[in-house]
Amino acid sequence: MGNDTDLVETLLRQLSTVFKIRDLGTPGFFLGIETLHTSNGLLLTQRKYMRDLLQRAGMTDCKPLATPAAVTKAVTPSTQPFDNLTQYRRIVGALQYLTITRPDLSYAVNRLCQFMHSPIVDHWGLLKRVLRYIKGTIDFGLRLSATSSTAIHAYSDSDWASCPIDRKSTSGYAVFLGSNLVSWLSRKQRTVARSSTEAEYKALADVSAEVTWIVSVLREIGLYSGCPATLWCDNLGATYLCANPVFHARTKHVEIDYHFVRDRVAAGDFVVNFVSTRDQLADVFTKPLPASRFAMLRDKLNVVSHPP
Repeated sequence: MGNDTDLVETLLRQLSTVFKIRDLGTPGFFLGIETLHTSNGLLLTQRKYMRDLLQRAGMTDCKPLATPAAVTKAVTPSTQPFDNLTQYRRIVGALQYLTITRPDLSYAVNRLCQFMHSPIVDHWGLLKRVLRYIKGTIDFGLRLSATSSTAIHAYSDSDWASCPIDRKSTSGYAVFLGSNLVSWLSRKQRTVARSSTEAEYKALADVSAEVTWIVSVLREIGLYSGCPATLWCDNLGATYLCANPVFHARTKHVEIDYHFVRDRVAAGDFVVNFVSTRDQLADVFTKPLPASRFAMLRDKLNVVSHPP
């Protein structure tokens, strides 16, 4: 793709002399992802993929729900294993691919993936809830709008000791290029955090590594603005820890590699700012939320319904 039609056509002709290719015109479907053109950009959706997934699970006529995860006590291991392990694993694997255009599913799918080795009946119930949510939002997709800004700003969050089984925390982040969401993550942390500040600092380290990679890509294609990326965190302790080395004497239990964030801040690559929990967009990647707040954050992540 490019803004110079002659250059694009010249490149295609040169490629055709070496490889057997053909121009299929404006993209419609690519790897199961449908591209819909809107008034100010594109909408990436997987409607057909979602319909096929519901049919495979036998839930084509299920009742839709407003959220993919219930705001209730997390599932704990029981003695009632699910009898069809292959079906559970196939559907959860298919849901992982769906998160390419549906970041609002990331937390729920990540939680389901944690029980792939030995799912129980309750986990199958959680999976069915996700499918019922998909049924009600089958026309939703990820919106990409035209924007002149190449500024990077990212939100990171952590739900401290949220897993009742091993007390590990859940990290989540959302990275925006201009007004467009370009990267996101929901993942359980690998180690147990001894404080909420440590958990938030680990989440900051994850998003810092991701932003570093995005900046390197933008530099290669000549679109990097040179302005430091802005990271937003809703934990004051973690925010201060990025810039104030005096705090380090009281946080020696934080692993050394997470001080990578402070080094990048000192070098001027990042600016870490505090954001209130109410405005924390990454909240949707770390915990179940009530329907009203979930819908509000989903809209801010540019997950919208396509126009009729």
